[in-house]
Amino acid sequence: MTEQVSDYILHRLTQWGIHRVYGYPGDGINGFLGAYDRAAGDPEFIQTRHEEMAAFMACAHAKFTGEVGCCIATSGPGAIHLLNGLYDAKLDHQPVLAIVGQQKRMSLGAHYQQEVDLVTLFKDVSEYVEVCMIPAQARHLVDRALKTALTTRGVATIIVPEDVQESPAEPSPPKEHGAVYSSVGWARPRILPNEEELHKAADILNAGHKVAMLIGQGAAGAVAEVTEVAELLGAGVAKALLGRHVLPDDLPFVTGPIGLLGSKASDDMMMNCDTLFMIGTSFPYAEWLPEEGQARGVEIDIDGRMIGVRYPVEAHLVGDAKETLRALIPLLKRKDDRSWREEIESNVREWWRIVEHRAHQRYDLLNPQLVAWELSDRLPDGAILAADTGSSTTWWARQIRLREGMQASLSGTLATMGPGTPYAISAKFAYPDRPVIAFIGDGAFQMNGLNEMITVKRYADRLSRSPLIFCIFNNQDLNQVTWEQRAMAGDPKFRGSQDIPDVPYHKWAELLGLTGIYCDNPDEVGDAWDRAFAARGPVVLEFKVDPEVAPMPPHIMYEQAKKTAKATLRDPERAGIAIKSFRQKLAELYEGLPWRD
Repeated sequence: MTEQVSDYILHRLTQWGIHRVYGYPGDGINGFLGAYDRAAGDPEFIQTRHEEMAAFMACAHAKFTGEVGCCIATSGPGAIHLLNGLYDAKLDHQPVLAIVGQQKRMSLGAHYQQEVDLVTLFKDVSEYVEVCMIPAQARHLVDRALKTALTTRGVATIIVPEDVQESPAEPSPPKEHGAVYSSVGWARPRILPNEEELHKAADILNAGHKVAMLIGQGAAGAVAEVTEVAELLGAGVAKALLGRHVLPDDLPFVTGPIGLLGSKASDDMMMNCDTLFMIGTSFPYAEWLPEEGQARGVEIDIDGRMIGVRYPVEAHLVGDAKETLRALIPLLKRKDDRSWREEIESNVREWWRIVEHRAHQRYDLLNPQLVAWELSDRLPDGAILAADTGSSTTWWARQIRLREGMQASLSGTLATMGPGTPYAISAKFAYPDRPVIAFIGDGAFQMNGLNEMITVKRYADRLSRSPLIFCIFNNQDLNQVTWEQRAMAGDPKFRGSQDIPDVPYHKWAELLGLTGIYCDNPDEVGDAWDRAFAARGPVVLEFKVDPEVAPMPPHIMYEQAKKTAKATLRDPERAGIAIKSFRQKLAELYEGLPWRD
């Protein structure tokens, strides 16, 4: 059989190192479906339950492997469904290639069925979007799309009409004016700031007495360098959520997460530092950073457009974090006065005491903090952790201590609901021998996680070589939004929008032939985790948790306190909120209180 354009594109993907594509079928990509069959598994087609999940899985593949993630969808509605997952990749700077079908060329412009202006639709989410109008284009469109995705760390989209998919391939365009001959291959550049800016940064950092460091995912390749700089400067290191795994939490100077979901140790460091050194992060919340004028700023970012847009800085180090830190380290002087570092380490120890105390407080229903706390010491080496968006994200960020060699991610900038389940599935496909655990609220699991358990069932043999656990926080409440209503809008919980049905998630898993485990007893949380890790195959681990346990911020701001108090007076859960919030605050104020109270 003559090679078709669809065959050629799939083969070209494998030359670029793409061997797995997530998607859902439709007649707009019939040409590609036949090509996948003929490709005999390279690249393989992974069938999700929804195109949005395919895009999330492609994004997760990029996040956990550093490679380009790839997804495919049919024309019209299938293409539209990709967008949320692609925006997740765009906003978190992940290289993803989307291949999208389109109606036949002769149908375009006729208001034909499923005809959508796909170039316009994908223009904002994509760094590169083009239509393959003739077979001779396929080669350079694939090559340029992937070079663009890698260079910009963003989304690239190729739209291929049905009739082009099924046309004979032209691997070599005709040798004539207008022909383009592209090649496979890309190499990461070495990007360094100029010497003058490096010396300026060193002078600022050397002059600081209380240096605070804030790192994000851009620091992931510079673990040794970040650690050395922190030691030289006597600094503490806070981590934005996308940088959660960059440094292990057992380092005594790592203050943990920052912001509303952050630690008191990070907050104290930011509120008292005189120098702020940001590396590979675009953490957006100014209220959790030093007051303007309080601290001198130095920032490293590979994207010069993002330097100095979160906090005013004096030294703008445009470059790769690892290379830039290597050039900076010889210019730094070790600080002899270690009192600031000692204060930070003392605050970190105190924070972990507070976290443990809060986790063991008993309420009418299961304390959600205990669920995360009991997991922390049970995490196997090399574990990968995914999180969805919701109040469970707070416990994922605060209560779990990541060790060296572990990975963790979530939808950071878009903060969309729904990626926890597909992230975990994608991580497991990429690393079948590593344990994978996802933290998912019941709202997000109802949104799409229940359906994706069918995907887990379909590929259960592929996903069962080591633990794959979907931890569900069942509180029958869209809890994060409920707390945001109280603290930001000053409104009580509105049951009409916030209450959700009680679904037996563990029984749904059993119905599909997976393992389902249910726990609502604080004395059995640890045992539930042990059973989940010992199970053969994927597990849905459901905890019935208390919705009235507030995700307490590191410090309570006046306006939020005022609005929360106003909302609580009329809130249907006011009694429980008041008691449980007071008890959490007690854990912060007093040492020596019994944990199991």
